[in-house]
Amino acid sequence: MTGFNLSEWALKHRSLVIYVMIVAVIFGVLSYVRLGRSEDPSFIIKTMVVQAAWPGATVEETVKQVTERLERKLQETPHLDFLRSFTRAGVTTIFVNLQGSANARQVSDTWYQVRKNIGDIRHTLPAGVVGPGFDDDFGDTFGIIYGFTSDGFTHRALRDYVEDVRSKLLLVPDVSKIELLGAQDERIFVEFSMKELASLGIDRTALLSALQTQNIIRPAGTIQTGDETLSLRVSGAFQSEQDVADINFVAGGRMIRLSDIARITRGYSDPPQPLFRVNGEPAIGLAISMRDGGDILALGKSLKRAMAAITADLPIGIEPKLIADQAVTVESAISEFMMSLLQAIAIILVVSFISLGVRPGLIIALSIPLTLAIVFPIMKLAGIDMQRISLGALIIALALLVDDAMTTTDATLNRLAAGDDKVQAASFAFRTYAFAMLAGTLVTIAGFVPVGFAASSAGEYTFSLFAVVSIALIVSWFVAVIFAPLMGVVILKPPTQRKADAPGRVFRWYRGFLLFAMRAKWLTIVLSLVLFVGSFLLLPFIPRQFFPSSDRPELLVDISLPQNASIYASQTAAQKFDAALQGDADVARWSTYVGRGAIRFYLPLNVQLPNDFFTQSVVVAKDVAARERIRAKLETLLANDFPGAITRVSPLELGPPVGWPVQYRVSGPDAGMVREIAFKLAQVIAANPKANGVNFDWIEPARQVRIRVNQDKARLLGLSSQALAGVLNTVISGTTVTQVRDDIYLIDIVARAVDEQRVSLPNLRNLQVPLPGGQTVSLSQFATFEYEQEYPLIWRRDRIPTLTVQTDITAGAIPESVVNSLTPAIAALAKTIPASYSIVVGGTVEESQKSQASVIAVVPVMLLIMFTVLMIQLQSFQRLFLVLSVAPLGLIGVVAALLLSGRPLGFVAILGILALLGMITKNAVILIGQIDAERDEGKSVWDAALDASSSRFRPIMLTAVSTVLGMIPIAPTVFWGPMAFAIMGGLLVATVLTLIFLPTLYVAWFRGKEGASDPLRSTQA
Repeated sequence: MTGFNLSEWALKHRSLVIYVMIVAVIFGVLSYVRLGRSEDPSFIIKTMVVQAAWPGATVEETVKQVTERLERKLQETPHLDFLRSFTRAGVTTIFVNLQGSANARQVSDTWYQVRKNIGDIRHTLPAGVVGPGFDDDFGDTFGIIYGFTSDGFTHRALRDYVEDVRSKLLLVPDVSKIELLGAQDERIFVEFSMKELASLGIDRTALLSALQTQNIIRPAGTIQTGDETLSLRVSGAFQSEQDVADINFVAGGRMIRLSDIARITRGYSDPPQPLFRVNGEPAIGLAISMRDGGDILALGKSLKRAMAAITADLPIGIEPKLIADQAVTVESAISEFMMSLLQAIAIILVVSFISLGVRPGLIIALSIPLTLAIVFPIMKLAGIDMQRISLGALIIALALLVDDAMTTTDATLNRLAAGDDKVQAASFAFRTYAFAMLAGTLVTIAGFVPVGFAASSAGEYTFSLFAVVSIALIVSWFVAVIFAPLMGVVILKPPTQRKADAPGRVFRWYRGFLLFAMRAKWLTIVLSLVLFVGSFLLLPFIPRQFFPSSDRPELLVDISLPQNASIYASQTAAQKFDAALQGDADVARWSTYVGRGAIRFYLPLNVQLPNDFFTQSVVVAKDVAARERIRAKLETLLANDFPGAITRVSPLELGPPVGWPVQYRVSGPDAGMVREIAFKLAQVIAANPKANGVNFDWIEPARQVRIRVNQDKARLLGLSSQALAGVLNTVISGTTVTQVRDDIYLIDIVARAVDEQRVSLPNLRNLQVPLPGGQTVSLSQFATFEYEQEYPLIWRRDRIPTLTVQTDITAGAIPESVVNSLTPAIAALAKTIPASYSIVVGGTVEESQKSQASVIAVVPVMLLIMFTVLMIQLQSFQRLFLVLSVAPLGLIGVVAALLLSGRPLGFVAILGILALLGMITKNAVILIGQIDAERDEGKSVWDAALDASSSRFRPIMLTAVSTVLGMIPIAPTVFWGPMAFAIMGGLLVATVLTLIFLPTLYVAWFRGKEGASDPLRSTQA
């Protein structure tokens, strides 16, 4: 190839090139040190939570008047995927889920649009609705959590210290926000007896009004003199519960002190707010979030230093405990991956030294760190951190980036052996292979395009795989054509004629086998096709999987009581569970969230919103083996000791959050019919031996007391339903009258009846209701009491009542396999239900299908890029067909490797298969180019195919062997293992087929015959 030769230019400007190499290494080291560290790649949780409250409304009223109105407007949201909501009596919570294709800017703009749209209809909501409120920080991750326990301190004293610690930690660099966990707001309770008030003739309303009007802050004006401005302040604001107790008010013409007729106590929220427990003890937690782009390792060290100084000042009895430490997890993961990276480098170098010799191997050895040194600054500029995906991508890229350096070095050695001087030999590779290598590199990158541009959360999660591999491959091409020739001139020497070759035996065996295959060309082609068809037929026998479970030592333990359970019942269950963990030798520590799910302590967590009936524990085992032992013990414990609860023990997930692995959604207009269908569906699922613990996200109705007021009697007595509801609310739950401003806290003053009048139904019947004239009347005189049933909550999806039947699976089972086995029976059930009802698969299978569909949607773009690059390089449809004929045959090796290793075909493995297409195609392009070059020198089709394959045997096999062996360090890992095995098996088989099948097909296509001279070479397209 004539024209500009980049290698030749580099050799003529050696000082400049050496300077660039030195600068690249320095910048590479600095960038590596400064690259952000995190556990998982950041991806946007495209969910916003919209909440509104309508106190006093039933579930049905809330659904129809609040949830329905909000959802109707929210369906206008741009980029909307689906709405999901759950409604409790008086409270609605709506999850607005955007499509996976929405980018960061679109997500931000959409959340603004949601606020604006809901603001436009706020006036149409019923009177008394509180909100709606919005939470678009749903995806914030709090990777470091401290729990503070106390011995001998009140909860308020502990909170004061924790608030002080929080203020100090907010000053630590890279800290974004800090959330308090388990803190209980204080209350001042004014408890009175309705009977006593009635006997004294005291009007409850007047009493509450007296409290409100005294405890108020209003401007009383200012006086300006000639010298100064004086502000006037009116006293009376409450400073403590004693001030409340001492208040006097007028009743019946006399002054009465509040403490004479009511009990004033200081306590905490009743019922409690969500609670937090650490190692079985009540605690307050601090959950710390890192700013975007921060280094979690640096943050972890900074926080440890800050906490060491803070702990020294804490009183004895208050003890901070590290509950979650993402910094340690990331440090461990990065050190493991760096070890894998070093092992991969060592393997590749050993292969290079053994196969090429010491001096050529040294060029490969220097090319690897030089390439990485250039890759790191580009990663820094692109904002790509060191995390699970980018580190794996570096190992995958490492196995690929030696290809170009090996090709260049091998070509230089061949020219030196042919008698060329060093400069000519070093620049020969660029003239002969540079553009074929570049085309192969671009084709390989094209294989990763579906990874980079898949419009889904899984695609976003794995984007850095495409980015890092692309950067590394392009850099490796430049290193191969600029720096490698320069190193070759300095390091390489012309080979002597010694050893008529140690690898000669392998080479002679290959050439002999190739001759046999070419002579029996139709047998070779048919046999290859038979193997391909056989592997295709075996594909269904490979288990499917979305993302594997994490190899972190944590376990999530969910305990869901009946949905009408109180938080006190959840607290009792949590204490019982904590007691079971005490003293377990396999448990390092644990934390329990009562009345809510765990805060998002790692990005892919399936976060559960606050619900009184729900408790979640995060149990940290001492290692993964201990985790599995604990898991078995806890599953038995929960089944035996918590029979009335829905329980689940699960390791952490990788990839986008899913929750229960097997889910089916039953949807339809009538909740009762949906419930009936769900029961039938549950029976079908429970019959599967691999289904474990079938349950529902809602289904059981709960009791409620309906007070039916005789309106005519009530009017005759001068009462209204509004006044009656106000009395009942004050008596039973309590009414917030005003607030005490205590330091940084606002403490509600809650007026309510004494305990014995609040908790029993008989007392409620005899409740004395004040009348306008100062008299009282028993509630039972004008009202009747009856029990009714209603659903504690109702889930909806896109405004349709939706009940999810969900189940865990037995150990070793895979969700996709369970769903496949259930499909016939569920399809039969679906035929029996009314047309307006549906059963749709959800969970892992749905997410997997969405993610795979997003990848497949980009495959045409990948193929277009590949075809375009190949046509530019080959400029022949015939040769394009020959190159592409080899790529699918890699499936033979993929299927064999996955079946033999028992690894599943998951999202990551599919990405590996797509990338494999590019790798195989690259080798085929270079080999076809070499055959055509041999024919240009006048050789026959037969001889050209034989000689070109023989000359490319060593570099192609070395690259394949290096890639396969370089994958060994990540092959045992949970996340990368399936991809590694897919690439190892596929590339090994495809390389053999490239060196055997492709030249045989070439000979058959162009009708080459052994010993015949080359007919007029066809160059038409």
